[in-house]
Formats: sequence, structure tokens, C-alpha cells
Amino acid sequence: MKTKKSATLTNFLKERHGIASYSEIRKAGLATPLRASQRSGKVEKVNRGLYKLSSGKGLSNPDLVVASIKAPRAVVCLISALSFHRATDQIPHEVHLAIPRGSWANRIDHPPVRYYNFSKKAYEAGIEEHEIDGRKVRVYSLAKTIADCFKFRLRIGENIGLEALKAAVAEHHISPNDIMRYAKICRVEKSIKPYLKTLS
Repeated sequence: MKTKKSATLTNFLKERHGIASYSEIRKAGLATPLRASQRSGKVEKVNRGLYKLSSGKGLSNPDLVVASIKAPRAVVCLISALSFHRATDQIPHEVHLAIPRGSWANRIDHPPVRYYNFSKKAYEAGIEEHEIDGRKVRVYSLAKTIADCFKFRLRIGENIGLEALKAAVAEHHISPNDIMRYAKICRVEKSIKPYLKTLS
């Protein structure tokens, strides 16, 4: 028979689609029933400081969800953002996350992540919030991601941004003006403008 506290923990996790960080659980005053629920097998640890209901359904995009919980200030960027927007055939082997230059990068054991330092202006521009598996995940818009890919082309590959640019304009109907607005923020307008002209 469920105790009142274990039932409360179960409901707490269900409200978060079956997954929550230890800090969230502790703030809710449920750290003690968490240990008991782990021993009974009702709750399992899925990552350092991250717990889920054992009977809960699997996450549709676990890497992005876990990364967003473990690094709440970070924004999904570059190849991970392109993949989320379905604007690339590249399969990201790490979650690419943007953080403000000079800020602390949270250690994440799993999934593998790669942090990129963005200037304050570039970090704040183009952030969208998407609900994935009941959690709000911050992802850069496709137009902003194109500009970022050109900015970091030497680190991620020069062709990735170009292929994504073609897909964004032809398949996703992203406005060239919107792309250029972010290109100016990222200071890559001279790199992107010639390619946009060939696509118009």
C-alpha cells in the first residue's frame, strides 16, 4: 500500500511527465520519500541528480530533455537545433548548447554535450521555447541557427550551414530578411549574403 508521501512523490513526477531533478524534488520537500521509492523500485535514477518513474513511458527526445533540466540556462544550438527543426541530415552525437560567454558550464555526464560560448547579444537573440515531453526546452529559431552555423563553421563544418540555409529557405520557407537580421547580430552577414542571393 502506498504511503501518503510516496503517492505525493508519484503525483509530483507525473505532473512533470515522469521526470524531475533532485533539486526540484528537494524543493518540494520530497527527498525522504525519494530514497524509499528508489529502494522499492518505483523511481529510478536516470542521470546524476535526475529521477524518473520506473513505470513512466519513454521520452521522445531524452537527450534534449535531460540537457535542458541539467543546464537550464543553456540554449540548444547549432547541429542539435538544426536536427530539432529537421533542417539537416546530420545526426548529432552530442547535444550542442549555447551559454553566455564567461558563464559556468554545468557538468553533464550523460548525454554527451558540447558547450559554445556566445556573446550576450548573440546568446539572447532568437530563443524559442518548445514543449518536449512536457518540459520546456529552449531552442534557437531556425533563422538564428543558420547564422550561428556560419559563425561556428570552422568548428562544425563549413557545409553544414550552407546546406541548412538551402533547406531553411526552400523547404521551411524562412525569410531571407529574418536570416540576415540574425546574421548581423552574429556578424556573418558578409558570409551569408552571397549565398542568399543565389537562392532568391
